Amino acid sequence: MAAFNTPTTGMRSEIQKKWSQFTYQEVAALNNNDDLVARLQTKYGFDKAQAQRDVDAFANGRQL
Repeated sequence: MAAFNTPTTGMRSEIQKKWSQFTYQEVAALNNNDDLVARLQTKYGFDKAQAQRDVDAFANGRQL
């Protein structure tokens, strides 16, 4: 599982592009990948496994 801690400004921008239903404030409040998984579950109605797969795929596609 790929993980990130405290997303950078560039990463926050990429998160907002990928999951456009997030507001700027929601993205700015993310502290780590667990926060993103939880937000995906709430905002998009994903189950935890699907949200984790999406976050892992997103993190694996980046140069962390």
